[in-house]
Amino acid sequence: MKRRLLLATAAALMALPAASFAQGMDKVKACFIYVGPVGDGGWTYQHDLGRQALAAEYGDRVDATTYQESVPEGADSERVMTQMALSGCNIIFATSFGYMDAVNNVAAKFPNVKFEHATGYRRDHANVSTYDARFYEGRAVTGTMAGLMTKSDKIGYIGSFPIPENIQGINAAYLAAKKVNPDATMSVVWAYTWFDPAKEADAARALIEQGVDVILQHTDSTAPLAEAAKTPGVVGFGQASDMAEFKPSPRVASIIDNWAPYYIERVGALLDGTYEQGATWAGIAGGEVEIGEITDAVPAEVKTKAQEVRDAIAAGTLHPFTGPLKKQDGSDWLAEGETPDDAELAGMNFYVEGITGEIPN
Repeated sequence: MKRRLLLATAAALMALPAASFAQGMDKVKACFIYVGPVGDGGWTYQHDLGRQALAAEYGDRVDATTYQESVPEGADSERVMTQMALSGCNIIFATSFGYMDAVNNVAAKFPNVKFEHATGYRRDHANVSTYDARFYEGRAVTGTMAGLMTKSDKIGYIGSFPIPENIQGINAAYLAAKKVNPDATMSVVWAYTWFDPAKEADAARALIEQGVDVILQHTDSTAPLAEAAKTPGVVGFGQASDMAEFKPSPRVASIIDNWAPYYIERVGALLDGTYEQGATWAGIAGGEVEIGEITDAVPAEVKTKAQEVRDAIAAGTLHPFTGPLKKQDGSDWLAEGETPDDAELAGMNFYVEGITGEIPN
């Protein structure tokens, strides 16, 4: 997967062209395309829970039984979405960033089919919408816990691909950890995969061998937690799903992506004739990013601090990126009290000051 710098993504957050589908529908066929297996325990599993919730919500009015799992980003995804459109799908949810080109290519050929693309920014056609979650808000919460719980002052982060979505999370987690623990450092390992348990385990093992005792991840499997479980004193966090099988430790908390309300809302709009092209980016306040149970393996004072950060973000009184902040190269980024706008966040392609290493091409 090629890196996209996204420096021109201001358009992603600008006003959308008028595009509505005013006619209601008696029944909707909703289809889903997944980058990983439904049993990954993380990202795809959580999207599939949203699909199941959609089916339960509307009963016979919605056919949400069609999905294809483990579809690689690229030509394969374009083929699968074309087949879905030909099979009568009224709305197709494409649930990985790398499906973006394929979504827009297929949407051009099927203007009467609605396409919803998760974490993307391109809406080249009136029948393409995008939806995303402010994962970086959750990273600020888990980063706070990481900074307070590390005994070695070494925190590890497993990234999937060096795209803004991942870089936001790395920066947010580091800043939150540094805020509560000035001695904290962060090492980043790129797995170059969304889902590959073997590679994810290797990344976790490499970090542990460096002395890391807290691991965060932006990959989809439970493999990093399984690896952490082999080394006493190493803790981590559930990613995308709760990953509750690793409670109370090494999984001490989690970031949960709750897609069900969005799926129910969008298909409901098709049914009642209120569907319009959209672009959403919800977070903790909107309920799309949830913090899973903080276990008893976490000291009471750490739990309290994490909850305070979560609640402040939800209330809008705390932004994970609040100046003064500098970029890794020492140049000024945000002035005192300043926060970035969404377009700037969507194009983030730099580490903040203090993180070592380079963002790979």
